[in-house]
Amino acid sequence: MKSLRKYLDRIKPQFEPGGRLHAFQSVFDGFETFLFTPTTTSRSGVSIHDSLDSKRVMIIVVLALVPCLLFGMYNVGYQHWLSIGETQFPFWQLMAYGFLALLPRLLVSYIVGLGIEFVVAQWRKEEIQEGFLVSGILIPLICPIEIPLWMLAVATAFSVIFVKEIFGGTGYNIFNVALVTRAVLFFGYPSKMSGDSVFVSTGSICGLGEGAVFDGFSGATPLGQIASNTGDTLTLTNVIGEPLSLWDMFVGLIPGSVGETSTLCILIGAAILLVTGIASWRIMLSVFAGGFVMAAIAHACPSASYPASMLTPLQQLTLGGFAFAAVYMATDPVTASRTNPGKYIYGFLIGVIAVLIRTYNNGYPEGAMLAVLLMNAFAPLIDYTVVQSNIRRRLRRLKTKA
Repeated sequence: MKSLRKYLDRIKPQFEPGGRLHAFQSVFDGFETFLFTPTTTSRSGVSIHDSLDSKRVMIIVVLALVPCLLFGMYNVGYQHWLSIGETQFPFWQLMAYGFLALLPRLLVSYIVGLGIEFVVAQWRKEEIQEGFLVSGILIPLICPIEIPLWMLAVATAFSVIFVKEIFGGTGYNIFNVALVTRAVLFFGYPSKMSGDSVFVSTGSICGLGEGAVFDGFSGATPLGQIASNTGDTLTLTNVIGEPLSLWDMFVGLIPGSVGETSTLCILIGAAILLVTGIASWRIMLSVFAGGFVMAAIAHACPSASYPASMLTPLQQLTLGGFAFAAVYMATDPVTASRTNPGKYIYGFLIGVIAVLIRTYNNGYPEGAMLAVLLMNAFAPLIDYTVVQSNIRRRLRRLKTKA
């Protein structure tokens, strides 16, 4: 690392004002601060210095996403093997298939998103903002594996420009960038974000897997099956028609968006975020509490007209993107409530609204995305109400003492 540090120090003058590569100063600064903790400090005023800057925070979040990423790769391969009627599941071949299927989507997300951020930073003559380190990996994880690359690029560019950069960049956006990307895809290209053919990759990739699909194949997610259910009973199945257990749903061996299927891996990521103090346990807890309460209310009066009401509270919490949203989306410190009482209210309402939408709107089986985006809009109002309530309480206390 010392030799790398010396090399960067040697070429740094070329990127500073007056150097022949000064036009790429923001790019150089971005890579330098990514590799090494900045040593510059404020020259005036009283400041508290901490080695845990925003880049380090983002890297920890990325590490917390690794369990979902790795399991997502395996599950992509596993679902493909099921769909073509295989009975043997070689681990490394499944991982390789999932890796090759997911890699282009990761590359498109990062190239488009970071490319826009590099251009904007250089245009504004500012440091490159590091928020997209997390958004870049979140976007492929919350999308179907079969989403066309050009659609992913268009939605990512729209979200970065109009949801993030136009508000001032990292720390100023009012909506979660990754969720807006998914919303653009869902409402702009609905046929590529739902149905039986987008959540399971069925084609051969670099000689891995076969192109033919088994006759009994159905790639609908459990929530998709629920939305199309018309009977008085509800039986969830995998891609070849075998019944799913609660354990299957918890582990995540089901069709779905790449990183959202495994509640087990999501909880591992949650533990990393909580131990490191990056995410708010108040928001996580209240989202799950709100979802459980609403699911229990809905399940108390199940109806064939609303098949999702037949799900138990535990099934509601383990299916779809609910757990992923609770851990990685709702806890985004930029778009979430910041007061402690506000975090409880914010999280609880996300859980309630997510289950409410998926239960009583058969046209939209997944409610977590809309719930988080809706509460992003109301988070400032929640915090304002909490602060004003505290002010009024203290004023009454002063009047009483007077």
